[in-house]
Amino acid sequence: MKQKQVALASITIFGAKGDLTYRKLIPAFYNLFISHHLPSTFSIFCVDFLAVDDAGYRDWLLEGVNEFSRTGRADAQKWTEFAARITYVQGDFMKKETYSTLKGQIQKFEDKQQQRGVRMFYFAVAPRFIEVIADALCNQKLCNRDTLDRIVVEKPFGTDLDSARKLNRYLSKRFKEKQIYHIDHYLGKEMVQNILAFRFANHVFEPLWNNQYIDHIQISVAEEVSVGRRGGYYDSSGALRDMIQNHLLQLLCIIAMDCPKAYEAEAIRDAKIKVLKSTRIYNTEQVFKNVVRGQYAAGVVGGQPRRAYREEEQVKPDSTTETFVAARFFIDSERWKGVPFFLRTGKNMAKQSTTIMIQFKESPHKIFKDDITPNQLIISIQPELEIGLLFEGKVPGLHMKLLPMEMDFMYKDAYIESLPEAYEALLLDVLDGEATQFMRADQIEWAWKVVMPILNAWEKSPKKQLQSYESGSWGPTAANAILKPFAKEWFRLNHEPLSELAPATTTANAQTTAANAEVTAAT
Repeated sequence: MKQKQVALASITIFGAKGDLTYRKLIPAFYNLFISHHLPSTFSIFCVDFLAVDDAGYRDWLLEGVNEFSRTGRADAQKWTEFAARITYVQGDFMKKETYSTLKGQIQKFEDKQQQRGVRMFYFAVAPRFIEVIADALCNQKLCNRDTLDRIVVEKPFGTDLDSARKLNRYLSKRFKEKQIYHIDHYLGKEMVQNILAFRFANHVFEPLWNNQYIDHIQISVAEEVSVGRRGGYYDSSGALRDMIQNHLLQLLCIIAMDCPKAYEAEAIRDAKIKVLKSTRIYNTEQVFKNVVRGQYAAGVVGGQPRRAYREEEQVKPDSTTETFVAARFFIDSERWKGVPFFLRTGKNMAKQSTTIMIQFKESPHKIFKDDITPNQLIISIQPELEIGLLFEGKVPGLHMKLLPMEMDFMYKDAYIESLPEAYEALLLDVLDGEATQFMRADQIEWAWKVVMPILNAWEKSPKKQLQSYESGSWGPTAANAILKPFAKEWFRLNHEPLSELAPATTTANAQTTAANAEVTAAT
């Protein structure tokens, strides 16, 4: 449960001129301010190396709020009150003087209030600055009270298991685990948080949540966007690191976890890591039988032409980096033995959509000849925010004829108020010292352990089974083949476009027919 809201807080954002601050952080803090969720007394210190004056910087932030805030354009009076709490601190992250200046500003703020408040430090910076900033905060004693001071670290947290371990050790020597908040904005989404309530507050579902009743589970995060201006970063990362290792494995944990002992941070995180520890680790041969990777070619998304991945800015013309992954995972636990979890993500796909589909086993006693559609529980995280249950029912009339029907819950029908953005929920949790929706260090390392064999296999054979899919499609055809014999194709909401999967063409010497045959044979 959340702690009592603090009365005084100093909030520091490193990377004050970055896109994350402009699009997400300041709009989130502003919305928390106007909804009276921020502490009664607070100050925001924004640190970056560019020389800008406070007034000009605040005007720039206002543009971001007006464009990206869920509440629309900022109210002039409220923005003036909020902006008065923002101070720009110019300084190089690599220089000691930057942190001396920041320390002076924070102490001046706290001295004025005659109180030592909560200190929050948000690392909205490139990964190479994490250790530098952490070291400076430790040396300057800016973040030295484990009950009051917190750091927030964005993904990517390491680039592989070894780098994640080293970074965990580095931070753990300077801060207590309770001070470190590894943020994954997916965990702050309203529907993701609702999954816990749905599962553990409704006894009608939890007894069915096991291999006796569930046939398979699909977790799909489809993105309409291309890599855009992130080509330089993405080409050294790829979809497996960028999405599977964190977002999708976290969704898997929430779906697959056992009921925690209490709604309390450590109990929930213990339940999640139990899932990761039970997830089957593949050898190289199993990787190519259970994982499909693709790279988008030119096409059309939302009526707009899109170029191929290899034609994007800062992307190597012969790149083998994947922009699409479909994988089959197994959790070797008593609850889930034999139940496949299918995870899929890709860029430049037909529609922006995040869905979880739990398919139940067929009726054990089929007394109706048209009882052919298994029950499905559908959780749409974005953009629809809905939960639906598909079941068979009788069509009105004189004869017994069955058709699938759906019971549906949608946020837009049940609530009129605007839902908070994920960052609003997570930032408030940090200020309140609530770590439930944040990953623990051991969770991060175990997630890397799950994906490392896949990364290693691809590194050894960078061109093997790398397939091309047309932008605006749902991915390569082998993504369907990997579902067999549990399903013929990936689940799509009824109102999603019916664009077929792209015919998988030969990319980087990967023969599609051979790839599809190998995937099908593996099932």
